[in-house]
Amino acid sequence: MEGKTINNYNSRNNNRFEAPINDQIRDREVRVVGADGQQLGVMPIEEARKAAEDAELDLVLIASNAKPPVCKIIDYSKYKYERLRKEKDAKKKQHIVEIKEIRLSPNIDENDLQTKIAAARKFLERGDRVKITLRFRGREMAHMNASSHILTDFANALVDIAYVDKIPKVEGRTMSMFLAQKKQQQ
Repeated sequence: MEGKTINNYNSRNNNRFEAPINDQIRDREVRVVGADGQQLGVMPIEEARKAAEDAELDLVLIASNAKPPVCKIIDYSKYKYERLRKEKDAKKKQHIVEIKEIRLSPNIDENDLQTKIAAARKFLERGDRVKITLRFRGREMAHMNASSHILTDFANALVDIAYVDKIPKVEGRTMSMFLAQKKQQQ
């Protein structure tokens, strides 16, 4: 199929996968795999193109870093479609972990603290990481160490589903720690 070409950049479907086919392959010798998966051996590129043309399929460069490079005789549009499907399936299966932040103040009331703990529990059950930030203002800065028990109490309230990912750390006017969901044992 001599007249077949591919776009180097497709703006509508911006994917990373564009393999050289047919006349775009510049190597002199290639290892060829047939349409049925059978090894045809190492041959000059002209002979490989002729074999692909006889089968009315495309010669697609599969592994360019191999010595010699590996080409396969396949229908390129079908091959490209299958690669896109595999990439989409892989994207569906991955879970993106977000970091949710909960802000506290040193003089927080017990009921407010329980409300914040409930919100953190909800985030953790969804699989997100939680950053608990204790913010100090004005005279509260002098009593930072006395307020660190709030973060400890927060972590202890969630010990059944979470662990401390990063211990409390002071950064300027804030003290923060990270909680992450415990791995469930099956």
